[in-house]
Amino acid sequence: MLDLKGKWVLVTGASRGIGRLAAKTMAKQGCNLILQSRNVEHTASLEEELKALGAEVHSFAADLNDVPSVLKMLEEIDALGVDVDIVLNNAGLQIAYRTDYCQTPAEDFTVSFNVNTISPAMICYHFLPKMVSRGFGRIVNTTSGIDKEPEQAGYSAAKAALDKITKDMASRLGGTGVAMNLVDPGWCRTDLGGPNAPNAPESAIPGVVVGAFTEDKVNGVILHAQDYSGMDLEAAVAKAEREI
Repeated sequence: MLDLKGKWVLVTGASRGIGRLAAKTMAKQGCNLILQSRNVEHTASLEEELKALGAEVHSFAADLNDVPSVLKMLEEIDALGVDVDIVLNNAGLQIAYRTDYCQTPAEDFTVSFNVNTISPAMICYHFLPKMVSRGFGRIVNTTSGIDKEPEQAGYSAAKAALDKITKDMASRLGGTGVAMNLVDPGWCRTDLGGPNAPNAPESAIPGVVVGAFTEDKVNGVILHAQDYSGMDLEAAVAKAEREI
């Protein structure tokens, strides 16, 4: 398992749910954190928790439905003068469940693609060249296992597009020391997943961060977080490297 002590990690959607748990997991492994949410007040309590674990922490606000807002955040992160070596593109939005799916409005697609595809892609494009030039980096983009549900067309199509973008970029990374992977947390009881989901948010840990700690031979694949539920991080990483 890679030793990531002192590395800087960007976590989007860090204020709650799986993003919050992922940030705490990374801090416990000695990482420093950059937290994204729509309002920095939303991550204030998390900042204090992470600092108590010994991490350096910075929070930034960006609305992932507003691409210029995301680009501005990236400029602000650059101004910190630190190297972002790990990106956990965790944030996502399930905009609606349309029982009458033939009445799905175009806005479902524009909002879903902004949040779930375009903004994560812009974040990848921003940090990826810098990672390659340094010879190390890990990007983990959060996907979804939703399939054959036209009621959630905007969300599922946006995640499918993110899958394609991630795998295509990963195909160019052989020998660079950089790896890009996808992670499916499973259906969890988060604000996105709703109260009827079968899995607690904690069940996605350590699976959602495994891709940050694996060797770069694990590249361009989908990691299923529920496959690692209940495992310690080291065992989960070893399982991923053994099986993929």
